[in-house]
Amino acid sequence: MKINKINIPPVNPYRTNQLKAEQAKEQPKVKTDKLEISQQAKQLSETSPVTLERNERVQQLKAQVEAGTYKVEPEKLAASLIKYYKN
Repeated sequence: MKINKINIPPVNPYRTNQLKAEQAKEQPKVKTDKLEISQQAKQLSETSPVTLERNERVQQLKAQVEAGTYKVEPEKLAASLIKYYKN
């Protein structure tokens, strides 16, 4: 008895793997990361006027300490310490 192939497509597993590999190469692999910063975050990252004033004051105090002209007022210091420890 003879068996004939009827409408059976040829199966070639090596060719299937080869086609998959070729398709993978064709796909664009260029993916880039994208970062978006919100307006609120931008505003928060900007220096505030308070920070600028504080930095100026610190620079003035540094200059006074280095020059030896900085004077400590004991009454203010004591009042600040008492206020700190009461809270």
